[in-house]
Amino acid sequence: MATQAGWTEERSFSIGTVISRTFGTLGTNPVATFGITFLFSSLPQLLYSYFIGTTLAMADRASTVAVIAVSLGSYAVFLMLSMLAQGGLVRAAIAHAEGERASLAQCIGTGLSVAVPLIGLSILMILGVLVGSMLLIVPGVILYLMWSVAVPALVAEEQGVFAAFSRSRALTKGARWRIFGLQALLVVLILLFSGLLGVIGLAGTLATAQGLARPGPLMLIFSGVANTLFIAFWSTAQANLYIGLRAWKDGPQAGRLAEIFA
Repeated sequence: MATQAGWTEERSFSIGTVISRTFGTLGTNPVATFGITFLFSSLPQLLYSYFIGTTLAMADRASTVAVIAVSLGSYAVFLMLSMLAQGGLVRAAIAHAEGERASLAQCIGTGLSVAVPLIGLSILMILGVLVGSMLLIVPGVILYLMWSVAVPALVAEEQGVFAAFSRSRALTKGARWRIFGLQALLVVLILLFSGLLGVIGLAGTLATAQGLARPGPLMLIFSGVANTLFIAFWSTAQANLYIGLRAWKDGPQAGRLAEIFA
């Protein structure tokens, strides 16, 4: 049946399958995936850049405290909205694996329910990877690979922050070299595509560099499209990485994860 297509494959982990599912998720449900990414990740950044960012950049030294306060407050808002989008994209990926299609409203609802714990998880993950990287770059990379599916594990299995870290470590065990290869491939794809978009947005960039106080319309459109595509692609790939690892470790899961969102 179609609802079991994503889960009843052989118990093997394949980078190609993860990439294929990622494009499948985005291609079959663009409204939910790109919609939630634009509304809660790209659009807030665009509004900040246009209305606040340039004002802060031109502020004098007497306004330093206000600039810091606004910057920290904006970062907190961005983080909350970004985690909402992350949770929604996990919902969309799981629905695709079940042969279904999650609506934009369903994705937003899921994102709202997990945004706060995802903030805690993301902060701890960033701190852990940074500390590991300060010692040597290798420990930081290893920690990132171990925790690479902690976000979708928290969303899909309704686990706590530390349980999600533990679950990610268990799922990635035995596949971390392949996960490293996948992440490297994703970075290469994003860099290649960003180069293409960079050529398209060059006119907007030049216009901004010629003295405009705020980014021009073309530059804003380019930035919004690029951010939406990159964030949706990367986050959906991580969700499908989790799906692939769970199917590999735990076997067919048809219908079981969907019950969480019922």
